Amino acid sequence: MHLKTRWFDEKNFSRQAAQGMTAGESGNGIFAFLVILMAVAVSIFLGHEARQAAQLLVLAIPMIAWLLWPVDSVGLNRFRTVTVTLWVLGFSFDGAARQYLMASYGSAPEASVIIGASANTNVREALEYLSTNWRSLGISCMCVVGTLLLVGHFSSRGRRRTSTGLSRSKTILIMLLLLVSAVAYSSKPWRRNLPLIYWITWAGSVSTLRESWSDLDDVRRVSLQRAMAVAPVLNRSGPATVVLVIGESINRDNMSLYGYGRPTTPGLIAEKKVLGDSLMVVRNAWSVDASTLPALRNIFRFGMPSTENPQHLLALARAAGYKVWWLSNQDDIAIEQEHARLSNVFIMLNRKPGRSSTALDENLLDHLDVALRDAAPHKLIVVHMIGAHPHYALRIPPGTGPARAREDQVELDLVRKNRPIWLRRLRNQYDAAIQYHDFVVARSLQMTRRISSSDGYLAWMYLSDHGQEVGHESNRAGHSSTTAAGYRIPTLIWSNRPADLFASAKAERAFRGDWSGWTITNLLHLQWPGDRPDRNLLDDSYRWRFPELPVVRPVVERASLGMHYQVEMRSSE
Repeated sequence: MHLKTRWFDEKNFSRQAAQGMTAGESGNGIFAFLVILMAVAVSIFLGHEARQAAQLLVLAIPMIAWLLWPVDSVGLNRFRTVTVTLWVLGFSFDGAARQYLMASYGSAPEASVIIGASANTNVREALEYLSTNWRSLGISCMCVVGTLLLVGHFSSRGRRRTSTGLSRSKTILIMLLLLVSAVAYSSKPWRRNLPLIYWITWAGSVSTLRESWSDLDDVRRVSLQRAMAVAPVLNRSGPATVVLVIGESINRDNMSLYGYGRPTTPGLIAEKKVLGDSLMVVRNAWSVDASTLPALRNIFRFGMPSTENPQHLLALARAAGYKVWWLSNQDDIAIEQEHARLSNVFIMLNRKPGRSSTALDENLLDHLDVALRDAAPHKLIVVHMIGAHPHYALRIPPGTGPARAREDQVELDLVRKNRPIWLRRLRNQYDAAIQYHDFVVARSLQMTRRISSSDGYLAWMYLSDHGQEVGHESNRAGHSSTTAAGYRIPTLIWSNRPADLFASAKAERAFRGDWSGWTITNLLHLQWPGDRPDRNLLDDSYRWRFPELPVVRPVVERASLGMHYQVEMRSSE
């Protein structure tokens, strides 16, 4: 009888353990509390530095400590299970999102580049981004789902009501935990990092920025008034036409003009052979931004912070008497409102926002031809391309193949670096996009320089907003703020009056994309009180200064002879 009773008790206990405690039965909840606390700690430390992570862990304790407090009904236990699971889910999502953004872009969610990109993204583009980055995002989602399953399982095993209740020591322990958390909650710097509070505030920042872009008429009017107030003048007589071509996501390391192993830029190489030193190929050109919005702002706002209330390049050109065109193949409300609408003539060809757009850059050439033939004596024509923006395969005409042999040296180098096959395929697509981009860029230069000589002074400048990582330094493709490939850009300058502008040594100078405005005002022959010759690549007083980058920084080494500069990028310490 004794053995039978013992066997029955063990069987009953096993059934309780498998099904969870029911009303009136006991479970001390300590093991569930420790497991869930560990899961929360891992999630938090994934996305936060140690001090902030410790603060958040203290804030997370009260809800988890509920598992130590006895409840006496099945319904209340289920409510506790759901509440604790949702609570932990918030911390898990927060940690996974922060870790992904830091690993991919070297940025916290509140960074301006992330806020700006989020405000500038619609549902379609978000879905396209997910389709491009599903591998890395999938890992983060799997971590969140795994945590959710773990917590959902153990949170149902919290302490249940027993006849004896809680011991005095356990009651004191719970009270101490809650007291420490209460003190933490009284601190606003700690409290504002709670996932629910933080992400609601973050969404509000995104919404506020998006709304600010919807009505910038007053801002543009003020920009024009400020430009008129400084009274810029032209220091060259006669008609003038300046063309500024802005590429998108172009890494100079993928251009054969810069020594790349695949024939990706036959058009520009042919132009260089014809034009010689009058076409300046800047060898060491860098963007200081890894995404479009801040890069364009720096180009047109002279790389100066908003606190200094800088002039806008297009407003200055208009104030000096230039008729300004903005020809764009990017449907982007932020760029349109902040820059394009300052022009006299604004043409947006691409009416499909997002990465899935198939609008080709060559469609801009007809409009460039119209602008070049316009009778205005002074013209500034901005041509903003979609370039090699992901998706790379959509940036070329249908049926156009990669510019490569099946087993060329580039492919062999990628294999040697253990780049996965999907990334090698994207490199091939990217190189094909670069080759097509070369055709359009070279054609824009040909059209500019073949204007009748009676049109007087002509100048043309080409650069990209930022670079692109396609297996150069890591196993990923796309915008990159964590590798040098995200900042390497091409820069080319041509004029039909090269003697006034160029010396061969200037092509070897290190060049910053955020200082482009100073060089462009030189090409425009603008004279104005805010000019900075020391930031103008074409001026003898030009002086390179290290840019401040979030993750990497350029290091310039001057050779022992001549004016040759070699620029490297390395991780900052």
